[in-house]
Amino acid sequence: MVKSMRNILRNRRGITPVLSSLLLMVIAVAAMSIAITATYVITDNLHDTMGERFIVEDVWFTTGKISIYIRNVGKVSIKIAAVYVNHTSQSFTPLKLEEDKHGWLNVTYSWSSNSVYHINVVTNGGTKVVDYYTSPS
Repeated sequence: MVKSMRNILRNRRGITPVLSSLLLMVIAVAAMSIAITATYVITDNLHDTMGERFIVEDVWFTTGKISIYIRNVGKVSIKIAAVYVNHTSQSFTPLKLEEDKHGWLNVTYSWSSNSVYHINVVTNGGTKVVDYYTSPS
């Protein structure tokens, strides 16, 4: 009888370290989940607040050039670094737009009527807008 009582007491002493280890693991997992969520929310908000964003509102094909109307919808100024037409770098007039401003980007290019062109506009920060545009007949 004394022997069985000792076994029971030993078993109870073993429960405390197991429960404390389990509780510490739960606390650590919960803390890491909160930290990861907070990091995601903060960085996502910074991206929206500080990021470069612009849109191409219109593209005009005129004699010897392609004119691209760009609007800066981000929270920082942008400067166009490169323009590619059909994956080939093209010369263009420099364009810098402050936030909430817009303007024409003129690209020197001899285009053909009724053709599809792949146009890629890239800023100094690496933001780009890429799309296909069809020239008029």
